[in-house]
Amino acid sequence: MAKEIPIKTFADWKEPVPGFLEIDFVVHGGGSMAGEYLHSLVVTDVASEWVEAVALLAREQHLVIEGLNRIRKLLPVTLRGIDSDNDGAFINDTLATYCKEADITFTRSRPHHKNDQAWIEQKNGAVIRRMVGHERFSGIVAGQALAQLLEAVRLYVNYYQPSFKLRERVRVGGKVKKLYHPPATPCDRLLAHVGVDAEVKVTLRKQRDGLDPVELLHRIRQGQAALAALSTGAPTDGPGRKSLDQFLAGLPEQWRLGEVRPTHRKEEPKARHWRTREDPFKDVWTDILLWLQEEPDSIAKDLLEKLYEKDPGQFGGQLLRTLQRRVGEWRRTLARKLVFGGVEERNDVQAFAAPRPPAG
Repeated sequence: MAKEIPIKTFADWKEPVPGFLEIDFVVHGGGSMAGEYLHSLVVTDVASEWVEAVALLAREQHLVIEGLNRIRKLLPVTLRGIDSDNDGAFINDTLATYCKEADITFTRSRPHHKNDQAWIEQKNGAVIRRMVGHERFSGIVAGQALAQLLEAVRLYVNYYQPSFKLRERVRVGGKVKKLYHPPATPCDRLLAHVGVDAEVKVTLRKQRDGLDPVELLHRIRQGQAALAALSTGAPTDGPGRKSLDQFLAGLPEQWRLGEVRPTHRKEEPKARHWRTREDPFKDVWTDILLWLQEEPDSIAKDLLEKLYEKDPGQFGGQLLRTLQRRVGEWRRTLARKLVFGGVEERNDVQAFAAPRPPAG
């Protein structure tokens, strides 16, 4: 799969028009890769250094698509291309197909060459780590708190935080001299760029005029305090997780059960929208949902045993894989609703900033 995605190095960027992004994950595992923890999906526009970030419950390719869909709604410019590292959550048939269908250029960096993604690596530290920190966060509640914090951070950084942008490198003997553009905010760079539509510039000015940087800083401080209270520290193991809160904290691992990573296919099969056989659970699905509400951490095998006790002739072991898929779909839907439902969705592509509430 990776061989079919073109490589882009740091020297290949030149002067791209707005809309070409570098993309990466920031891990909120508190220094440990064990157990479940949150991730931030972060992108930066190479031309303007505009930054967007969304909270994800896990490093999973279908959630990357969910995150990109939200980012496309927030971006003030059209998404033209993405450049990722070689993480398996990016380098897969799911994202490659998504980019092809959306007419998005998809490239990747060289393995073990972090400088190929210098723009996003710099923002990972200067924006996400600086605002969120290095603590460990996991579960739905922390995911919602992180999403709210990132919403305020994107507005403050893109509209009010100026930064230097590298213009060129000049080698003088054995030293490299770096020359920078004057400091400017991402919003200012988009306003000055000839490749940005006039209508977008009008919207940018209107949205900037409707924001209050002091109020945004207050929101950021509140979000940071909320996250600090939700830090889970080092991961712990324990038997018999039965409560709903404990189940939700484990969702990043739970929803992956029973899923198979797609492999690359040269030709996409036609989508099938009909069943090849009658749904074996259509008459008992209500019962299954009630059992899941009572014991959210129930696995499909336990549920099938309950069904077998009710009707041994109808619910045998051959239905286990089907029930695992159905339960996995239910858990993914629940997780998306709880996390992405915690932040107001924007239906208009140009509505990429929240206006300041009227005085009084």
